[in-house]
Amino acid sequence: MSDDEEYTSSEEEEVVEETREETKPPQTPAEGEGDPEFIKRQDQKRSDLDDQLKEYITEWRKQRSKEEDELKKLKEKQAKRKVTRAEEEQKMAQRKKEEEERRVREAEEKKQREIEEKRMRLEEAEKKRQAMLQAMKDKDKKGPNFTIAKKDAGVLGLSSAAMERNKTKEQLEEEKKISLSFRIKPLAIEGFGEAKLREKAQELWELIVKLETEKYDLEERQKRQDYDLKELKERQKQQLRHKALKKGLDPEALTGKYPPKIQVASKYERRVDTRSYDDKKKLFEGGYNTVYAETLEKTWQERQERFTQRTKSKLPKWFGERPGKKAGEPETPEGEEDAKADEDIVEDDEEVEEEVVEEEDEEAEEDEEEEEEEEEEEEEEEEEEEEEEEEEEEEEE
Repeated sequence: MSDDEEYTSSEEEEVVEETREETKPPQTPAEGEGDPEFIKRQDQKRSDLDDQLKEYITEWRKQRSKEEDELKKLKEKQAKRKVTRAEEEQKMAQRKKEEEERRVREAEEKKQREIEEKRMRLEEAEKKRQAMLQAMKDKDKKGPNFTIAKKDAGVLGLSSAAMERNKTKEQLEEEKKISLSFRIKPLAIEGFGEAKLREKAQELWELIVKLETEKYDLEERQKRQDYDLKELKERQKQQLRHKALKKGLDPEALTGKYPPKIQVASKYERRVDTRSYDDKKKLFEGGYNTVYAETLEKTWQERQERFTQRTKSKLPKWFGERPGKKAGEPETPEGEEDAKADEDIVEDDEEVEEEVVEEEDEEAEEDEEEEEEEEEEEEEEEEEEEEEEEEEEEEEE
């Protein structure tokens, strides 16, 4: 007998007992103890109750069996779902594993490709370096110690030097290994005799001497370049000092890290300044002669236009003669007086223009003389610097 059957029988007994207790009529000791009709009625009631209980029990058993069948079906369905879920999870895990393996494989292939490309690039750079060193050795005439190359914007707008600085230690170590792998060739000395080993050792010794010589030459060249850069910086400072003096600034105003401050407004003004930044920037830079010349030219043009557009009127005759006529001169016709007046005006205009041109020529000659004096001063300074450099070189030698 299973647990479910025991539970069912015990429940049935409890139900029957409870029902009997509830339906049991209260007995009185004196009422119908010996009456056969009463006893018969009591037996009939009990039989009806038993039949009713049997019906209840059968109905309850049917309901119970139905519920057990449904529960059994649900359990079977749950077991099937567990099996299908386990299979799906296994398939998902297998698919994830395959994707992970594929991703790792692609990453490894990409890494290998990058290493190969880097190795090829470094090989090309090494070949170019060797060719450049060979060309420098073959070149007899002495040229400049360095050349200023144009800036090459690489990836993301960064130059090659900036990209080199941004590399991590692992990348630098990897590039070093790749570079050494084709610079340092492996020694194939298996099966060599004593004579061949001596020849190989002599060859390696000559290679070491050659590399040490190249190293010394490059170090000396670097020293010379550092000296030349220092000299160029000093020359640049001298030029900036002259430029600052020309603008009326402090000699060291343009040699610092930042440019000098620009005075864009007067501290005494209390009104709103509506000028643009460019106008403010050029306000205190000087150039008064240019502004004055432009103002004169503008004034001259305005007056000339006003003079040429004036209304010409004839002077009236005074007692039959024109004013300004000298004694003994013939009388002038009507049209010739106007012609003479126009000729006089043209002559006056030409004289004024000649005076203005002469003034401009004088100003230009003064400017040229000042520029020539400045150039001579710069040449003298350069000669002095060259003499000092020659003396320093002689002292070093």
